[in-house]
Amino acid sequence: MYKNLLVPVDGSEFSERAMRAGIDLARQLGAAIVGFVAEPDMPLPNVGTQPAAYARQRDAHEQRTDTHAHDVLARFGAMASEAGIGFTGRHARTDRIDAAIVELASELECDMIVMVTHGRGAFAELLLGSHTKNVLAKSKIPLLVLH
Repeated sequence: MYKNLLVPVDGSEFSERAMRAGIDLARQLGAAIVGFVAEPDMPLPNVGTQPAAYARQRDAHEQRTDTHAHDVLARFGAMASEAGIGFTGRHARTDRIDAAIVELASELECDMIVMVTHGRGAFAELLLGSHTKNVLAKSKIPLLVLH
Protein backbone atom coordinates (compact mmCIF):
# COMPACT_ATOMS: atom_id res chain seq x y z
CA MET A 1 0.00 0.00 0.00
CA TYR A 2 2.75 2.49 0.94
CA LYS A 3 5.72 2.09 -1.38
CA ASN A 4 7.13 5.61 -1.74
CA LEU A 5 7.57 7.85 1.33
CA LEU A 6 8.44 11.55 1.15
CA VAL A 7 10.48 12.64 4.18
CA PRO A 8 11.23 16.40 4.28
CA VAL A 9 14.32 17.20 6.36
CA ASP A 10 16.38 20.27 7.19
CA GLY A 11 19.43 18.91 8.98
CA SER A 12 18.17 19.79 12.47
CA GLU A 13 17.93 17.49 15.47
CA PHE A 14 14.24 17.07 14.64
CA SER A 15 14.98 15.99 11.09
CA GLU A 16 17.36 13.32 12.42
CA ARG A 17 14.31 11.82 14.13
CA ALA A 18 12.38 12.03 10.85
CA MET A 19 15.22 10.25 9.03
CA ARG A 20 15.37 7.41 11.55
CA ALA A 21 11.59 7.07 11.74
CA GLY A 22 11.23 7.22 7.95
CA ILE A 23 13.84 4.50 7.54
CA ASP A 24 12.19 2.30 10.19
CA LEU A 25 8.79 2.77 8.56
CA ALA A 26 10.15 2.11 5.07
CA ARG A 27 11.76 -1.09 6.32
CA GLN A 28 8.46 -2.28 7.81
CA LEU A 29 6.48 -1.38 4.68
CA GLY A 30 9.04 -2.43 2.08
CA ALA A 31 8.98 1.15 0.80
CA ALA A 32 11.54 3.51 -0.71
CA ILE A 33 12.25 7.01 0.57
CA VAL A 34 12.47 10.37 -1.14
CA GLY A 35 14.41 12.73 1.10
CA PHE A 36 13.62 16.39 0.48
CA VAL A 37 15.36 19.57 1.60
CA ALA A 38 13.71 22.92 0.91
CA GLU A 39 16.11 25.83 1.30
CA PRO A 40 14.96 29.47 1.53
CA ASP A 41 15.33 31.89 -1.35
CA MET A 42 17.76 34.78 -1.04
CA PRO A 43 15.98 37.77 0.50
CA LEU A 44 15.44 40.74 -1.77
CA PRO A 45 18.14 43.41 -1.57
CA ASN A 46 17.84 46.49 0.58
CA VAL A 47 17.33 49.82 -1.09
CA GLY A 48 20.71 51.09 -2.18
CA THR A 49 22.35 47.68 -2.54
CA GLN A 50 24.58 47.63 -5.56
CA PRO A 51 23.58 45.03 -8.18
CA ALA A 52 27.08 43.52 -8.27
CA ALA A 53 27.15 43.18 -4.48
CA TYR A 54 23.71 41.56 -4.48
CA ALA A 55 24.78 39.16 -7.22
CA ARG A 56 27.79 38.09 -5.12
CA GLN A 57 25.56 37.66 -2.05
CA ARG A 58 23.05 35.65 -4.09
CA ASP A 59 25.77 33.40 -5.50
CA ALA A 60 27.20 32.80 -2.01
CA HIS A 61 23.70 32.07 -0.66
CA GLU A 62 23.02 29.59 -3.45
CA GLN A 63 26.36 27.87 -2.90
CA ARG A 64 25.77 27.69 0.86
CA THR A 65 22.22 26.30 0.53
CA ASP A 66 23.18 23.82 -2.20
CA THR A 67 26.06 22.53 -0.07
CA HIS A 68 23.82 22.25 3.00
CA ALA A 69 21.12 20.37 1.08
CA HIS A 70 23.70 18.05 -0.48
CA ASP A 71 25.25 17.29 2.93
CA VAL A 72 21.89 16.58 4.59
CA LEU A 73 20.72 14.36 1.73
CA ALA A 74 24.07 12.53 1.59
CA ARG A 75 23.75 11.71 5.29
CA PHE A 76 20.13 10.60 4.88
CA GLY A 77 21.05 8.53 1.82
CA ALA A 78 23.89 6.83 3.67
CA MET A 79 21.58 5.97 6.58
CA ALA A 80 18.97 4.56 4.17
CA SER A 81 21.58 2.60 2.22
CA GLU A 82 22.97 1.11 5.42
CA ALA A 83 19.43 -0.06 6.25
CA GLY A 84 18.92 -1.49 2.74
CA ILE A 85 16.27 1.10 1.85
CA GLY A 86 15.99 2.65 -1.62
CA PHE A 87 16.64 6.39 -1.47
CA THR A 88 16.35 9.37 -3.77
CA GLY A 89 17.33 12.87 -2.66
CA ARG A 90 15.76 16.07 -3.96
CA HIS A 91 16.12 19.69 -2.99
CA ALA A 92 14.61 23.00 -3.96
CA ARG A 93 15.15 26.64 -3.14
CA THR A 94 11.82 28.22 -2.26
CA ASP A 95 10.02 30.39 0.26
CA ARG A 96 6.90 28.24 -0.20
CA ILE A 97 8.17 25.22 1.73
CA ASP A 98 4.73 23.75 2.48
CA ALA A 99 3.63 23.97 -1.15
CA ALA A 100 6.96 22.53 -2.35
CA ILE A 101 6.50 19.48 -0.10
CA VAL A 102 2.94 18.88 -1.32
CA GLU A 103 3.85 19.46 -4.98
CA LEU A 104 6.85 17.11 -4.88
CA ALA A 105 4.85 14.38 -3.14
CA SER A 106 2.22 14.62 -5.86
CA GLU A 107 4.75 14.86 -8.70
CA LEU A 108 6.64 11.76 -7.52
CA GLU A 109 3.43 9.89 -6.66
CA CYS A 110 4.44 9.42 -3.04
CA ASP A 111 2.01 7.41 -0.92
CA MET A 112 2.77 9.15 2.37
CA ILE A 113 4.58 12.17 3.77
CA VAL A 114 6.48 11.68 7.04
CA MET A 115 7.21 14.86 9.03
CA VAL A 116 8.40 15.79 12.49
CA THR A 117 6.73 18.65 14.28
CA HIS A 118 8.71 20.88 16.63
CA GLY A 119 5.82 20.89 19.11
CA ARG A 120 6.38 24.53 20.06
CA GLY A 121 2.86 25.05 21.36
CA ALA A 122 -0.06 27.15 20.18
CA PHE A 123 1.48 30.58 20.83
CA ALA A 124 4.76 29.84 19.04
CA GLU A 125 2.83 28.23 16.19
CA LEU A 126 0.78 31.40 15.87
CA LEU A 127 3.96 33.52 15.69
CA LEU A 128 6.18 31.20 13.64
CA GLY A 129 3.69 29.11 11.70
CA SER A 130 3.73 25.37 11.23
CA HIS A 131 4.91 23.68 8.05
CA THR A 132 3.40 20.40 9.24
CA LYS A 133 -0.01 21.96 9.85
CA ASN A 134 0.07 23.68 6.45
CA VAL A 135 1.08 20.47 4.66
CA LEU A 136 -1.76 18.67 6.41
CA ALA A 137 -4.20 21.32 5.19
CA LYS A 138 -2.92 21.30 1.58
CA SER A 139 -2.13 17.64 0.92
CA LYS A 140 -4.44 14.89 -0.23
CA ILE A 141 -1.68 12.38 0.56
CA PRO A 142 -1.61 10.77 4.02
CA LEU A 143 0.68 12.58 6.44
CA LEU A 144 2.38 10.82 9.35
CA VAL A 145 3.28 13.41 11.99
CA LEU A 146 5.96 12.55 14.55
CA HIS A 147 6.31 14.56 17.74
